[in-house]
Amino acid sequence: MRVTQGDVIAVGPGKIALLEAVDKTGSITAAAKSLDMSYRRAWLLLDELNRSLRTAAVDSAKGGTAGGGSVLTREGRELIALYRRIEATAAAACRSDIRKLMNMLA
Repeated sequence: MRVTQGDVIAVGPGKIALLEAVDKTGSITAAAKSLDMSYRRAWLLLDELNRSLRTAAVDSAKGGTAGGGSVLTREGRELIALYRRIEATAAAACRSDIRKLMNMLA
């Protein structure tokens, strides 16, 4: 499922997977690596997501001697849970049609 705002994909499967990876790793760099994505691409996706939301999904601290890192906000965790719940509900409701569609594939 993708949610758009004009031409921008505000929320989609890639951004949700990236949020989950940030939550798991505590770092945009590590999250990007775990998804075989460049840091720049990950940063741009998270920036776009944060700008699309009323409240940021990810809070980041700059690196340096104290470290740095990234954490999900309460809203970021809620976004993942809501997205996954919608995804599961839609899959259950469309199970028969998805099976028919899959049977049409070569």
